[in-house]
Amino acid sequence: MPDEKKKVFDVESAASLVKELRGSFNAGKTKSYEWRIAQLKGIEKMIDEREKDIIEALHEDLSKPELEAFVSEVSMSKGACKLALKELGHWMKPEKAKTSMTTYPSSAEIVSEPLGVVLVISTWNYPFLLSIDPVIGAIAAGNAVVLKPSEIAPAISTLLSKLLEEYLDNSSIRVVEGAVAETTALLEQKWDKIFYTGSPRVGRIVMAAAAKHLTPVTLELGGKCPVVVDSNVNLQVAVRRIIAGKWACNNGQACIAPDYVITTKDFAPKLIDVLRHELEEFFGKNPIESEDMSRIVSVQHFKRLTRLLDEDEVSDKIIIGGQRDENQL
Repeated sequence: MPDEKKKVFDVESAASLVKELRGSFNAGKTKSYEWRIAQLKGIEKMIDEREKDIIEALHEDLSKPELEAFVSEVSMSKGACKLALKELGHWMKPEKAKTSMTTYPSSAEIVSEPLGVVLVISTWNYPFLLSIDPVIGAIAAGNAVVLKPSEIAPAISTLLSKLLEEYLDNSSIRVVEGAVAETTALLEQKWDKIFYTGSPRVGRIVMAAAAKHLTPVTLELGGKCPVVVDSNVNLQVAVRRIIAGKWACNNGQACIAPDYVITTKDFAPKLIDVLRHELEEFFGKNPIESEDMSRIVSVQHFKRLTRLLDEDEVSDKIIIGGQRDENQL
């Protein structure tokens, strides 16, 4: 029997999905405390029961070491869920507001209302945490949610699609997998909020699409992260923190990873020597073989980084490292 052709997710499919979720939201299904708590408990149960699968998918996409995967993605997602479960009643409680003499004897309160149908577009560098964390927030606020995980981390994208269908209410929470075509189809729709994590280039596209409908947007974009090292510091501690932030956090594939170091000319040689020594302590004499370091996410990203290494101003100034292995990324 021939393989069943995969259904194309286009603008029509996206419109149908949003209409379905809006119907669920308008019926008041997502607004109750009980529904929100049930979904948050579903996420908590999902993380507890499928932790091994999550860690394996993170290793498949980024070769994340088990400890790093647990600390930076699994435990932080659990923490976000626990916080929402603990605070939800307080967050939903109306807040007393003052009224003026002109409206005496009235009373007033501020009531937090969900926005409606929310789109979360997540990124590839922390593909589990940066998908689940905003979904937890959207659910806690009483919204219907569509999650579009990054296609650059396909193992986690597939796993999220499977797990959210299994553990959560599919009438109000859905996952759409895919790449540019699927994202474009989703952005054609009218959303009540868009949460995007990624690059400034795609951030502009998201914001332009949202502007057509005056949709509120949260853009969590990568920036520049300088490190300033004063000569009056505990140098070993400072250097270990730089290494932990740069190489030990997803091999530098993090928006808060240090980009460059600023120090005095006199102090630079000392700083470089300690960096060289401590890098060897962390990752051994041949870091390319280290199991404590994540790998680059794709061949395209690998080639972009090697081009930076091969620039005229850089290639003859490498002090330590510079080896590359495209097969291992």
